[in-house]
Formats: sequence, C-alpha cells, structure tokens
Amino acid sequence: MTPRISFEFFPPQSLDASFRLWETVQALAPMKPSFVSVTYGAGGTTRTLTHEAVSTIHRNYGLPVAAHLTCVDATQTETLAIAESYAAAGVTEIVALRGDAPKGAQRFVPHPMGFANSVELVEKLAKTGKFKIRVGAYPEPHPDAADSTADVTWLKRKIDAGASSAITQFFFNADTFFRFRDACVKAGITAPIIPGILPITSWAGAKKFANRCGTQVPQKLDEAFTMAARDGR
Repeated sequence: MTPRISFEFFPPQSLDASFRLWETVQALAPMKPSFVSVTYGAGGTTRTLTHEAVSTIHRNYGLPVAAHLTCVDATQTETLAIAESYAAAGVTEIVALRGDAPKGAQRFVPHPMGFANSVELVEKLAKTGKFKIRVGAYPEPHPDAADSTADVTWLKRKIDAGASSAITQFFFNADTFFRFRDACVKAGITAPIIPGILPITSWAGAKKFANRCGTQVPQKLDEAFTMAARDGR
C-alpha cells in the first residue's frame, strides 16, 4: 500500500525562493500528497507571504492545502479575519498553532486582545463550521510543558475543542513517537496523529532546530554526522 504523506513548505521571501517553491510543488504533486501546508513564520512574520503561497498552491496546482495560523501578535478579530480570507479563497484546512515567541522575546506572551493559546483558537475556528482543523503535537516535552504528561493532556483538549488530527514535531527515535501515540490512545485520543519528519540538509541546522524544540539528538547519530563531515562526506 502506498503510504500517505504530506509536505510542509516555508513561504518564499524572495523571487528566487518563489521559483524554487513552485518547481518543488510541481515536482512533488505527482506523489499525490494527502495535503501540503505552508508555515506562518516565527512570530507571525510571514502572514501575507503565507496567504499568497497557500492561495497560489490551491489555485494553480489543485492540491489540498492547509494554512498555518497562529495566535502570535494579533487580536482575535484579526486572526479570524485571516481564517475567513482563506475560506473565501476556497482553502478550508487550517493548522492551528499557538506559535513561537516573536524574535527577541524569551517566551510567548498573548496579545492583550488575542487568543491565549491554541485551544481557544481551535474552539473559535470550529464554531464557524468552515474548516478542517489540524493541530500540533509533541512526542517529546514541549519547552513550555510542565511535565512529560502535559503534552498528551493538552493535545486531548485541542482534539476535544474541534481538531480532527494532529501533526507531531519531528523526532529522531521512532520509539519516542510510538510511546507518545500509545499514551494518547490511553488518554482517549482517537484522532489520527501524523508523525513529523525533518529532511536533513544541514546537520548543524537540524541540531539547532532540535535544541529549540526540545527534541533529543541521539549521540550515535551526532557522532556519525560529525565523522561524515570530517571525512568530507
């Protein structure tokens, strides 16, 4: 059976990046992904670019596309207006996330008139009845999680609020995902949990990203990449 896959893209921030994105989408389209998604940028910095990329993929390539939407640096009215603009463009899949702290900030602080967290965002989106909502999940503790069980509890709240599936943060150890999945089932979560996979084009970049996300890097894997770099491979 052909595995079901999806692809996540960053919104292009230059003309050259735009050409590369459209070439990539065109090359991957024959694989018939279940959906593709476009990220929102740290601190919501690529809001307009995300909207343009999502609309173009939907209009020109006919692929199921999900737009990332976060709670960062926007009022509830502004955030819901963005969601409505997606619906008006025919895009009805949303990846609803709290979002990372804006650049230079140490932690996420909600906008005074914004959504305090992803559960609130999911609830409001679900009430519109217009969207298929996906959310994030953390097989390894989220940097802001109180303990190892908090991520399962939080995911259940998001599913109960109206999300239909979850996409995990990337991980290096498959057992990490399986333990998380089993804990979710035990907690009564029946929605699909999609494992996130990070293509490694730069080991230094992957490690930096892992450190920011709280993803554990296996020592043997780190040693193997270090040795390969030393040998010029």
